[in-house]
Amino acid sequence: MAHISTNNSNFANAAFMVGFFTIAGAWGFELIGGYIPCELCLAQRIPYYLGLPILGATIVLWKKLPPFITLMLTLLVAVIFLWSIYLGAFHSGVEWKFWAGPTACSGTGEGLSFNDLSNLSDAAIVPCDEPEFRFLGISFAGYNALISSLIVLLLARSSFGQFKSMKKQPSV
Repeated sequence: MAHISTNNSNFANAAFMVGFFTIAGAWGFELIGGYIPCELCLAQRIPYYLGLPILGATIVLWKKLPPFITLMLTLLVAVIFLWSIYLGAFHSGVEWKFWAGPTACSGTGEGLSFNDLSNLSDAAIVPCDEPEFRFLGISFAGYNALISSLIVLLLARSSFGQFKSMKKQPSV
């Protein structure tokens, strides 16, 4: 990675590392641990796939980009991970039966016919409302919401520091 000389970029680096190890862990649980992600689990990966490349490029180009652009990119990634908090919290609510999830993975079974039964072996449907794993009462979705909150806090701290630094610099 690029040489880091300011605390603001260190907070962004920390956010990147937390996000990177989180998505790597999700893949590890799937590929090594045998946990099969449901539709909502897969949706929760999208913010990582979008946010981490943007954040990684921002970190690498930290000293080359104008400070305003760096700040805007950092805030963009923070917004992406706010979406990740929502996705994790929504999925947790589905698991705790606070609200209904998508019918594709937590449906009511309405409209089932015998023709549908003939191709059951073709598709494995993983239920979104039954967590495969809980540790300390928290599922993968709950941990995603918590970890995404940490990422947002780190990015907010970086953004705040960047903004303060910009205000101190004399304008040209």
